[in-house]
Amino acid sequence: MIAVERLSIGYGETVILEDLDFAVPNGEVFAILGGSGSGKSTLLRNLIGLDLPLAGRVLVGGAPPAQVLGPPRFGVLFQSGALFGSMTLAENVALPLRKWSDLDANAIDVIVRAKLRLVGLEGFENHLPAEVSGGMKKRAGIARALALDPPLLFLDEPSAGLDPIRSVELDELILTLNRSLGVTTVLVTHELASIFAVACECILVDRDARGIIARGRPLELRDGSPDPRVRSFFNRRLA
Repeated sequence: MIAVERLSIGYGETVILEDLDFAVPNGEVFAILGGSGSGKSTLLRNLIGLDLPLAGRVLVGGAPPAQVLGPPRFGVLFQSGALFGSMTLAENVALPLRKWSDLDANAIDVIVRAKLRLVGLEGFENHLPAEVSGGMKKRAGIARALALDPPLLFLDEPSAGLDPIRSVELDELILTLNRSLGVTTVLVTHELASIFAVACECILVDRDARGIIARGRPLELRDGSPDPRVRSFFNRRLA
């Protein structure tokens, strides 16, 4: 689904991560891991085409991600949910359909209700973002990301700011979507509970090393990596 080849990323003269090579298998939940400031979100921005790489390339489905927003081949949930506060949840989810489809208002309404039902928000269509919880905002953001039925979903720190119960519920939703829809999911996070619950494979990036210091299955890296930096990351105490 995604191939990253000799990728270097950063801003101006500042290189954050360099010489990255990895692939995201089709149909899996793939995690990009690292501590705060390690470059995870910058890497995500390069994967979805919001930032240009300093060197190397990213291929999504065999082609570079769009540098100018066009008909999307993937959906994105940003850290805050990025919902428009003056629009209802239904109106937020309808935005991609209104922009990128020729469907009439009735058809869009049917799809919007179905997507909100899929993420457990049936009955909240007419609520504003300020009227729902943080977890519900994240769910609405996922519903919007799935509006056009993309085969690929990017999630940037989906559990950030949520209490443990809501985090577990969101992890369960991610797994359900992956299994029921077959959507390939790229998850950017540093939350251990989410990593062990949902990730099939992962890479661990390190700010000091400016690159990938581990790749594989999270439990195998936790229990078997010879690198003390990797063991330290995966054996932190769960909050």
